Amino acid sequence: MFFLANENFPRPGTIILREYGLSAQSIQEDFPGISGEEVIKIAIKNNQIILTFDRDYGEIIFKYAINNPPAVVFFREKGNAPESAALSLIRLLTDTNLTLSGVFTVVENKSVRQRFYKK
Repeated sequence: MFFLANENFPRPGTIILREYGLSAQSIQEDFPGISGEEVIKIAIKNNQIILTFDRDYGEIIFKYAINNPPAVVFFREKGNAPESAALSLIRLLTDTNLTLSGVFTVVENKSVRQRFYKK
């Protein structure tokens, strides 16, 4: 799996994902200041799953029917440390009942919800 950490995804979290052996590109490092639509274009081009704290992605994808990225993982809570989102993602990846392809995943402290893209 290839991930694209949105600009608001903490750098320490991106580092942890890389140390865990995951491919994680960072908008913060490579393209600071670009729009959500531009992030989606990069994710589509590189087949990456967007990691974000920005709720606007749900609106962009479901309300405006912009081309869908491979997937989005939206973290609703920042957690207690900058690494919290990355550690939550790593736990999600071990759940064999979840898929991260073609779906908008919402991660909260005690729950995970998923909404699949319409085809």
